[in-house]
Amino acid sequence: MSEFLLELNDVWRRFPSGDEEVAVLTSVSLQIRAGEMLAIMGASGSGKSTLMNILGALDQASQGNYRVAGREVSHLSKDELATLRREHFGFIFQRYHLLPHLSALDNVAMPAVYAGMPLGERRERASYLLARLGLAGKELFRPSQLSGGQQQRVSIARALMNGGAIILADEPTGALDSHSGAEVMRILKELHAAGHTIIIVTHDPAIAAQTERVIEIRDGAILHDHQTTSAAVLPTYQEPPAVRRSGVATWARFMEAFKMALLAMLSNRLRTLLTMLGIIIGITSVVSIIAIGEGARNYVLNDIRSIGTNTITVYRGKDWSDDKASSIRTLVAGDLKALAEESYVDSLTPETNTTLRIRYRNIDTNATVSGVGESFVQVRGKNLIEGTGFSADHIRQQEQVVLIDQNTRRKLFADGAAIGKVILIGTVPAMVIGVIEVKEGGFGNSSSLQMWLPYTTAGSRLFGRSYFDSLVVRVREGQPTALAEQALTQLLQQRHGQKDFFTHNIDEILKTVENTSRTLTLLLTLIAVISLVVGGIGVMNIMLVSVTERTREIGIRMAVGARQSDVLQQFLTEAVLVCLVGGLIGVLLSYAISVLFSLFVQKWQMQLSLTAILLAFLCSSLIGVLFGYLPARNAARLNPIDALARE
Repeated sequence: MSEFLLELNDVWRRFPSGDEEVAVLTSVSLQIRAGEMLAIMGASGSGKSTLMNILGALDQASQGNYRVAGREVSHLSKDELATLRREHFGFIFQRYHLLPHLSALDNVAMPAVYAGMPLGERRERASYLLARLGLAGKELFRPSQLSGGQQQRVSIARALMNGGAIILADEPTGALDSHSGAEVMRILKELHAAGHTIIIVTHDPAIAAQTERVIEIRDGAILHDHQTTSAAVLPTYQEPPAVRRSGVATWARFMEAFKMALLAMLSNRLRTLLTMLGIIIGITSVVSIIAIGEGARNYVLNDIRSIGTNTITVYRGKDWSDDKASSIRTLVAGDLKALAEESYVDSLTPETNTTLRIRYRNIDTNATVSGVGESFVQVRGKNLIEGTGFSADHIRQQEQVVLIDQNTRRKLFADGAAIGKVILIGTVPAMVIGVIEVKEGGFGNSSSLQMWLPYTTAGSRLFGRSYFDSLVVRVREGQPTALAEQALTQLLQQRHGQKDFFTHNIDEILKTVENTSRTLTLLLTLIAVISLVVGGIGVMNIMLVSVTERTREIGIRMAVGARQSDVLQQFLTEAVLVCLVGGLIGVLLSYAISVLFSLFVQKWQMQLSLTAILLAFLCSSLIGVLFGYLPARNAARLNPIDALARE
């Protein structure tokens, strides 16, 4: 174990200058014992600040050896160097290097955040240190509210937060008046008396004369190293209790990163809003398009369902374009009975349609007249708003009864009273027994007049035929429609002796519409995602600017012990937070758009789903991580001494 706390052997520090290198320190060898109070003195450009930076592990030697308590520094990783600074050193800078948006208490407590000290303990210790340095009652003051001397005392308190066994003071009185400078020197002497190793970098011989040892440096080399007489020590300083580490470091660092992200956003509100704008537009577009697509899909599907879901329709002919279909007369009542006995059939109805003149009193008009079975309302999913549907007796006895739709009731009956009234259909009178709701939609003409009679009545009294235009079969719940369609086709083909019909499965239409709408929604969503990517690029650009603007802050945090991961986490948190807030605003705007949409579009509504909202926040987070990583990585890779030197 070395007797020296700090030991430099043949240390050189070179910096690139064009194609060459300039040596700022040349073959420096120096040993410092624990508890010493010494001054490194020299003119500007002599290399004294570079020497201090190497001593404080803010910079590393180009050549030579540097040991701290016997530990070789050149072999340490960046995170190990951060730990070394955090646990051994406390820095006092000429320009104080306090974060302007933090209070005195938070500035002092910052090193303990990275040391993993619990919140309560670090606040208690920071308050104690401020009080011991004469700043009681100023804990919540920001640096701009404090004098230069007070700011320097805050800086000293910060240096002591994690113990500060070695205090490195770079021109600690250079920016102060004589009274404040004397006060700072008094505090440093008290710290020396309490056992701290004090290293002061100065160009002022009067300051150097107050230390026990003076090291003069010129042109990067030690010129003199001699003992002197220190000023009297004031014994009033009491050493604070030792820092106690805990296992909450990760959470503490995250909360610090979150707090700093909020402060950064609030301190640059306009820039933050402009940064969010791309994210807001993108999220609003994605959520709104998904909601519009979902609403449109449900509207179309409900429209299709209004003509009967889970149904298979059998038509005459080979296909829709079969010219011989009108001459085929094989769909008859016997097919109804055969199909009704099948296990997969829930209900069925025949349909035969034509257009006829209808009359009630002095009103004469055209209407679509259909012959249907007793299960027509159930099969087609119609809604009876008044009266009753057909019964088996109506079918069997060929009764002259009729169901009409709302349009027909509106056309024929001014007072709306239709039940029990007799309408003349062609030359056949029929009594109204029920009114069927007209469903607004794109399938069928909702403004046409429609009426339905028992197929036996229509066939014998109106159409003069016993065969049907089509059969509509509702498949029993739980039965696969594809298999039912196959069995139905096989049965009718056996009955007819040939396949003189074709089937149309409503469920296939539903599936096609669903797939098509999903494809369109996905396409539109991908287009909207482009705006998210553009917004993400905006976030990255602003974060890169933010890293440049806050380089000195990054250097301060690294000087007090922040690891690369801490800096990375801070800037990533800020990027994600910006995107999440932008995502939240985007979702709220989507809700506002849906409300406005409902005021102008009555037929169908946007449908905001939890899935779309969660997807929006997931997209926001991913964009924050993806586009925030490069700026955060750049921040984490900064050299602390370069960062501190940036104004």
